[in-house]
Amino acid sequence: MQADIVYRRLRELIVAGEYSPGERLTEMTVSESLAVSRTPVREALRRLEGDGLVQGAGRGVVVHALTSDYLEHAYAVRSALEALTAELAASRHRAGRVAPAALADLERDARLLEDVTAAGNLDRAIRLNRRFHRGIAKMAGNPIALESLDRLWDQIIVSTRDSLVPPERPDAVADEHRRLLQAIAEGDGPLAGRIAGEHARATRKVLE
Repeated sequence: MQADIVYRRLRELIVAGEYSPGERLTEMTVSESLAVSRTPVREALRRLEGDGLVQGAGRGVVVHALTSDYLEHAYAVRSALEALTAELAASRHRAGRVAPAALADLERDARLLEDVTAAGNLDRAIRLNRRFHRGIAKMAGNPIALESLDRLWDQIIVSTRDSLVPPERPDAVADEHRRLLQAIAEGDGPLAGRIAGEHARATRKVLE
């Protein structure tokens, strides 16, 4: 479906920073830029507004510019939710309620994320980073927490790129992910929750 293609492409451009926060987008300019009709653009912009990546402004939309206060609140919620899901994931793993393949997938994604980030492919790193954290949330077995995190990640995903830019941050992220996976594998819920919460707060600090 063409609207899906337009939606994915616009989302990629926003996350990649091709459209700057506060930049105005209209159906006409986007349709001309992507060489498509205005109908799929209209639907794509509605979906992006639902994701929190753009907001309505007259006849068009503007790319959502997240204020420092908004990010502070968003990352506080992310920290709490990811601490919860990490603790639940570790507890479920200890109880034998997590398939071994699920943890193996997380370990594979963590290694791949390290390689991709080191290679400077931040677009792919953003996708892998989200998949890694979403994998932990799925492992937690709490659909409300997963849905809440999905919504939150949609709104703050643009900040992920900025958080990976500092030269020292990728190594720190890799170490935090490794320690988090080890705590989950050992079934240590409190430790996993603490590491996950601290990881989210460290990411926020980089963005200050």
